Amino acid sequence: MFARVATFEGGDAGQIDDTVEQMKAGGRPEGVPAAEFLLLVDRDGGKTLGITLFETAADLEAGSAALEAMSPPTGALGRRTSVETFEVAIQMS
Repeated sequence: MFARVATFEGGDAGQIDDTVEQMKAGGRPEGVPAAEFLLLVDRDGGKTLGITLFETAADLEAGSAALEAMSPPTGALGRRTSVETFEVAIQMS
């Protein structure tokens, strides 16, 4: 399993909430072969982490390309400050 972690900073709490609702209503983005998606928010700090989990390195590569081609609504989550990828060494439920 592999994870892509995108960090956004400088978001407004109200706009973050609006974006969360839009994302819930829209479902998974087309072309992103994700196994799971988590959105972690710090409304007070204006920071958001989007964690997308992929089953294989090939899925990570395809998903990253699709996500890079998309852009979040202007200013909705703040500005993207980083994108990192990791191998998931342990996953517990």
